[in-house]
Amino acid sequence: MTGWRPVRSLLTAIFLAMAGSGFLATLIALRLQEAGASPVTIGWMGTAYFIGLGLGSLLAFTLIGRVGHIRAFATFVSLFSASMLTYALYQHPIFWAGLRLLDGLCMAGTFVCLESWLNDRTPATGRGGVLATYMIALYVGQAVGQPILMLATSQPLLPLVAGSLLMSLAVLPIALTRMSAPPVPEGGAMGLGALYAASPLGVAGALATGVMLGAFYALGGLFTAGIGMDLSQTSRFMGIAILGGVVLQWPLGLLSDRFDRRRVIIGTLGAAMALALLIILAALALPALLLPVIGLFGGVAFALYPLFVAHANDRLSDGARVGATGGLVLVYAGGAILGPLSGAVTMAALGPTGLFALIALVAAATLAFALLRTRRTAPVPAEQQMPYQILPRTTPAAAMVLDRPPDAG
Repeated sequence: MTGWRPVRSLLTAIFLAMAGSGFLATLIALRLQEAGASPVTIGWMGTAYFIGLGLGSLLAFTLIGRVGHIRAFATFVSLFSASMLTYALYQHPIFWAGLRLLDGLCMAGTFVCLESWLNDRTPATGRGGVLATYMIALYVGQAVGQPILMLATSQPLLPLVAGSLLMSLAVLPIALTRMSAPPVPEGGAMGLGALYAASPLGVAGALATGVMLGAFYALGGLFTAGIGMDLSQTSRFMGIAILGGVVLQWPLGLLSDRFDRRRVIIGTLGAAMALALLIILAALALPALLLPVIGLFGGVAFALYPLFVAHANDRLSDGARVGATGGLVLVYAGGAILGPLSGAVTMAALGPTGLFALIALVAAATLAFALLRTRRTAPVPAEQQMPYQILPRTTPAAAMVLDRPPDAG
């Protein structure tokens, strides 16, 4: 229980940052819909954010190298806080897309600062537990921040003010920490060709997961509004999905450690596809099922990415795992860039349920590819598999926490 104490300021910072920003994509989707924007226009907001996230993952190391972790973190968080207030000044899709690009870049920088700091401060024997605690702080922060949406019922600008306030407060644990800043991290990632040669299913799965979750985060609010949910119901819908993602990762991970991991992946993909279709049915005819089903969907969908990373690591040497995990994060980001636009196109054609029709289709295609891979390659014996690790889909810096030498810390 003491492993997290040296990094509690980092955990507090990520909790506050995610509580202050986790609702923003939903709020933007709802505001643009109210203004008459098309689903494709709203989809571009999500794409802009994930482009910024990808760029920030690569560029943040340069700023950290120049000014250090504490100043870089304060810069990224302060810019994000200012950006949130800027949405209130002028509402136009192109202007807001530029702000979303900046948001993604700043959030990536925030992740790089915190995750590389975790890497430096976490002992080798406790890195898995600390990373899991970091993930809990991240997802719970996202979930508990969803009710901020409801502040808009009394004053439209209040959610932006509250979010900016929480983002600003996230600077304090880092600015006041007595920890010394770590050395500048190296953010290397394995090339796509080498990564695909080592694990075709790992690459395909990371890409597919990016499409599914990128679409969900960007357009989940558009889906709920389209089926008649109010702000309170929307905040519960998104929050339950995120909390479900925390709860089910552990049991699925344990199963994947004991059996052929590909079969667990196949089962999880099948469940994601079936639950996406059940969400469509619930939205059309069985609304009482919607919240329980979205919780289960979040549980299986959020578990897919770490399952694919674990599968890829089963087929890599020790020295290649950090670069491979970093590369898979970038593949996920590429899928997340495609997801919002793909989901918007299907929603424009099929209505609100088009979002989950896309998710079901992507899950089905990935399931078919996984079945093909099981016929072409032999499984890695369970006793030779790398332990499953809950990990974020944030930046390549997260990969470094997983594979440090035994004398680190």
